[in-house]
Amino acid sequence: MLPDRTGFIVWVSDLKAARALERFGSVHFMSRKLHYVVLYMNADKVEESLKQMSRLSFVRKVERSYRSEIPTEYSKENEDKTRFYSL
Repeated sequence: MLPDRTGFIVWVSDLKAARALERFGSVHFMSRKLHYVVLYMNADKVEESLKQMSRLSFVRKVERSYRSEIPTEYSKENEDKTRFYSL
């Protein structure tokens, strides 16, 4: 069974030092231009990991990802009007 995972966006000042974030979870993406890291970690270890991450000198801000709360299942309530505009 897979554990529940939570995503975080970690804003950093140094990308070389940001590789140390791999000990908290799995690093999904590192942006060189905007200096942020997308990190996924187990939901049961979130609180203690956030405290340790915020103490690091290269971490500027940690934001929680709301991707899991966005609905991805859509319903077709309205009729498809594309057939009226075709040639």
